Amino acid sequence: MSLSHTAAEYMLSDALLPDPGSSRARGLRLELPSDRVLKFVAVGLPLFLVSLAFAREFSAGSQISCFSPSNFTGKQSAYADTACWDSLLHHGFDAEGRAVTKSLWALKVFPYSLLVVAVLMYLPYLLWRYAASPALHSDLLFIIDELDKSYNRSVRLVQHMRKVQQESDDPEQFWEEYERARQERYFEFPLLERYLTCKQHSHSLVIIYLLRNLLLLLFLAATCLYLVFLHLNIFFQDEFSCSIKTGLLQAEPHIPPLIPCKLVFFSVFQLISLTVGGVYVLLMPVVIYSALQLCQWDKGLLSVYEMLPAFDLLSRKMLTCPINDLNVILLFLRANISELTSFSRLNAVSALREATADKQDIDTVVDFMTLLAGLEATKPKHQPCVPLGNGEAIEMKPGVEAEDEAAPDS
Repeated sequence: MSLSHTAAEYMLSDALLPDPGSSRARGLRLELPSDRVLKFVAVGLPLFLVSLAFAREFSAGSQISCFSPSNFTGKQSAYADTACWDSLLHHGFDAEGRAVTKSLWALKVFPYSLLVVAVLMYLPYLLWRYAASPALHSDLLFIIDELDKSYNRSVRLVQHMRKVQQESDDPEQFWEEYERARQERYFEFPLLERYLTCKQHSHSLVIIYLLRNLLLLLFLAATCLYLVFLHLNIFFQDEFSCSIKTGLLQAEPHIPPLIPCKLVFFSVFQLISLTVGGVYVLLMPVVIYSALQLCQWDKGLLSVYEMLPAFDLLSRKMLTCPINDLNVILLFLRANISELTSFSRLNAVSALREATADKQDIDTVVDFMTLLAGLEATKPKHQPCVPLGNGEAIEMKPGVEAEDEAAPDS
């Protein structure tokens, strides 16, 4: 066997993709990068700020300071602070001089309401995890395996073509059969293409994805409205008048009807609410952008894989309305591009195809491999092969196979 034959076999053997084993199933990402950032910020921010608020409450002690009368003892002053903190009722007068009361309990439950907000923000991701992730994981695993296997089948096809061409007595008959096989689509991979086409008519994943983003957008908007309500009604009143004529002090004649009190934690709660509200307002366009990704196709990925024989979802105009499960799968394939080993190799072949002067010579990855292996992608012309005298490998030509085999190895 000549050196050129051996080099071609080694080249084709190295072009095969290794078997990834079971590591691929564990490494699949079932969340888009933007969705992962949204979850981290929307859920983690209120939890972080609430933990700071609780830490300050435990370290600072009482969250309220009431100005008790000077004749109060220490225990009476402590009792007044506790009573006013438990009631959190502001006693005042309206424009007509009538006594009115206003509850400030929203301030007391504000840290716990942020905990509820964090739980609500996590609910859309629980919906996606249990309703869509199992099916998406199966789809991604199957499609990634089939794409890599389709690339390997193309390389093995070229290996078989070399073997048949070397054993063929009539090279012209071999290339005629090859052209007929291309025209009759014998080299296509129908299982993968038909599976992707079937996903165009399925809408379960896209409905769950849009529902998740819609719920997240509603929860963000509801939280912002809740914070606006607190600011308009409560968060501008850090001082209030409290009535302590209750319990043991109800019958005491020297007790004033109202005493002024001040909320110590008021500025902290204002800062927390402004931070949460401002960040959530900024997250809303990100959620909308994540949903709008489904309004256009990611044609870059499919265009690269059209280098596979007879894989022409784009050229046959099969991509119609992008609101379907196939578009969702393409987005997650892009997020798992590191698991798609064949993508980098086909992308390199596509770049070489664009840089080639005669683009008709490279139509599929099979054509590219045949050129690298020393075969012509089209029916050859009879022309003599001039061996080189510098020891380099002689270029393979189907019409002169016998001459090349007769040449001595370098």
